[in-house]
Amino acid sequence: MSNRLINEKSPYLRQHAENPVDWYPWGEEAFEKARREDKPVFLSIGYATCHWCHVMAHESFEDPEVAAILNERYVPVKVDREERPDVDSVYMQACIAANGSGGWPLTAILTSEQEPFFVGTYFPKESRGGRMGLKFLLTAIADKWAHDREALLHTAKEMTAYLRQEAKAGEPAENLPKKAAEQLMAAYDEEYGGFGRAPKFPTPHNLIFLMEYAAAAEDRKPRAAVEQTLRQMLRGGICDHFGGGFCRYSTDREWLKPHFEKTLYDNALMALCLTEAWQDGHMARWRDAAEQTLDYCLRELKAPDGGFYSGQDADSEGQEGAYYLFTPEKVCNVLGAEAGKHFCECYDITAEGNFEGKSIPNLLLNNRWNFVPEGYEEYREKLREYREKRMPLFTDTKILTGWNGLMLMALSRAAHAFKDRRYLLEAQELAAFILKNMRRDGRLMASLCDRELRFDASLSDHAFAALGLLELYAADFDPRHILDAVSLASELPARFADPKGGYFDTPSDGEKLLLRPKETQDGALPCGNSAAAQLFVRLFRLTAEETWRVLSEKQLAFIGSAAGAAPAASCAGLTALLFTEKSARELTLVLPTEEIPDEMKLVTETWAPNLSVLLKTPSRAERLAKAAPFTAAMEAKDGRPSVYVCENGTCQQPVCF
Repeated sequence: MSNRLINEKSPYLRQHAENPVDWYPWGEEAFEKARREDKPVFLSIGYATCHWCHVMAHESFEDPEVAAILNERYVPVKVDREERPDVDSVYMQACIAANGSGGWPLTAILTSEQEPFFVGTYFPKESRGGRMGLKFLLTAIADKWAHDREALLHTAKEMTAYLRQEAKAGEPAENLPKKAAEQLMAAYDEEYGGFGRAPKFPTPHNLIFLMEYAAAAEDRKPRAAVEQTLRQMLRGGICDHFGGGFCRYSTDREWLKPHFEKTLYDNALMALCLTEAWQDGHMARWRDAAEQTLDYCLRELKAPDGGFYSGQDADSEGQEGAYYLFTPEKVCNVLGAEAGKHFCECYDITAEGNFEGKSIPNLLLNNRWNFVPEGYEEYREKLREYREKRMPLFTDTKILTGWNGLMLMALSRAAHAFKDRRYLLEAQELAAFILKNMRRDGRLMASLCDRELRFDASLSDHAFAALGLLELYAADFDPRHILDAVSLASELPARFADPKGGYFDTPSDGEKLLLRPKETQDGALPCGNSAAAQLFVRLFRLTAEETWRVLSEKQLAFIGSAAGAAPAASCAGLTALLFTEKSARELTLVLPTEEIPDEMKLVTETWAPNLSVLLKTPSRAERLAKAAPFTAAMEAKDGRPSVYVCENGTCQQPVCF
């Protein structure tokens, strides 16, 4: 018999619609029931492609014994963290505060007023290996609720008070980018790349920061660290050698054994990072990897009606990573005995295997990885097609605004860098999709699933979408993209601003939670405050409007004070600071016709993070003047192509070609 989740749109929630647990979606109905029946709320937060969420579901939420306890003594509530990052943020803060770390599935027990008094992550059904079992936990807390409730309520009040206390901002430290780079380099693994030991996450925004810091500081070491990290990821099992793209993270130091889920945001950011790596030096391996990552997203994550899905599952047919694992026998069956033998030698596919008796294809033992034999691309494609046919791979079909904004950034940068019209058309289509289909009554929404828009867009949704539009402007120079980005960016001070500095993650007119989340440090992707800093800086550089100058200066000051003793946790925001500290240059190319001279193409195609370029042609002039009013007076001198150069706030006389 189905529970209430059968009416939800989220694929994750619908995965639990047939559980014997009487799940409620997050909402007033659940909390009203808790008040009416005098029960605590059992909150479980996860997402559709999460392996350990599946494990806990199979062990406990599909179990009649556990379900009976939950249904009788609790009000059970399920939340998709990707659909409700605001709810997830509140209780993840509580989990980290209580335990020193967090993760998913996230398990919290709350009062009917949403106050947590117990928070953890994964629990097996029965206690084992020093880990408390869920059945024991539920029974113990329910008994305490019945006989010693005051102790639980006291804990709830204390935890809520702790969560609501404001972080103390310090004075912005000097040389924050340098300190952030030093912190990252102190954790750098010289042998295998990456930072720290295990598990290892790609965190592409940190790699982008290091590349731009290396260019600004003329320090080669951070750039070398980025290249070694990318090289090892591309060799390891975290990279899908047959289908392109990257898995979520590596469970080991060597990048061999991934957590096999793939997310849109990881792959969008990795494609952006690899494209930027290619822009500085034109090394073919970075372009190949960027294109393979984008092509994976276009092939497997693009929705038929436009937009991109959220990700793909780590599990196939109930087994973690089964979709990606091979044996020599399977390879030889597809490629033939002789070709299969050599292919297995190249990609470390052995009889003993490297993961639970089977093999994750990788190039870590192949010291000739730059010289994979000719024809292997065809073999990889055959194995990809075989893999698709042999078992299904679940795809979470939510379309999330912020993650699509990141994909717009990646496609646009690739279109610009590689001069690839295919990526340009995809980027233009995605931009149109976001602006048309992710808004309701003119307001940006967070999620589209099964043709239904839901939930208010967050700070990062607005910022990522606007940054994607600015990247698209650099690819096709259509001023409408700047105007659309300005429209989205204007929502930030209007609906998200904290009078004490920075921006809340949720809008002022959105749903009221236990507290209003405000993330100031980057995680798996840049936080909303970091993205806002980048957005304001770029808008000021392009438009020269005072509004964006003031907002960018305030936001950078906030980022600086929030970074505190851990600037490496704010790398995306500090990338925006680098953009202002370097010798900033703005170029406006004014042309008498629509054709761009080859000499000017060299300017627009050069990698220079400190350079902003505007293009004024007869067809663009009117819209460009609306987006960047200072360009209205700029003319093609004597009817010849002219370049107006400004550097550090000082403009020179135009140079004519």
